[in-house]
Amino acid sequence: MDILGTFLGDKELNDQSTDVKGLFDKFYDRLVYFSFQIIKDQEYAEDVVQEAFVKLLNNKDILINSEPVLKSYLYNSVKNLSLNVLRRGKVAERYMQLTKTDDEPTTAPIVEAIISAEVFSQIHRALDELPEHYKQISFLSFFEGKKNQEVADELGMSINTLKKQKQKAIQMLRLKLTSFLSLILALFIFL
Repeated sequence: MDILGTFLGDKELNDQSTDVKGLFDKFYDRLVYFSFQIIKDQEYAEDVVQEAFVKLLNNKDILINSEPVLKSYLYNSVKNLSLNVLRRGKVAERYMQLTKTDDEPTTAPIVEAIISAEVFSQIHRALDELPEHYKQISFLSFFEGKKNQEVADELGMSINTLKKQKQKAIQMLRLKLTSFLSLILALFIFL
């Protein structure tokens, strides 16, 4: 309460005064998200929220009021400050780039990374469920990139036997992955 006391000056601190640090901890993330929705720039959003709290500290009459009043004050301040940032043009170019629509919609890189990780996880899980012999053929062929003749020589079998067993492994993988791959395809179509 020393910081709060410093900003309030001679006013007496009582049970109704609100701890600004507690308010900051409680509302900071929400307000940054709110500001980010307006200006589309994380650093500017953080600056805007900090500026709103500085304004709150400088407006000593607001500090005595209730939490709903403070919450309303903070959201309105953040909204107005965010709009001011846009008006000043600090992020106008970035905002225009983000809101500009392309002819072909693109998937956000983070979503693509999540989908890729999940696809690889499902493929590895399906490979682990294959009988050992088929798993070995698949690993050597697909992950190590060996040619059919190299795999056949390494496993001591004819190339025709290898081709048949490799085809059987692919069929088993397709069966295990069909529903999952349909889901992934649907995600890419709708994203």
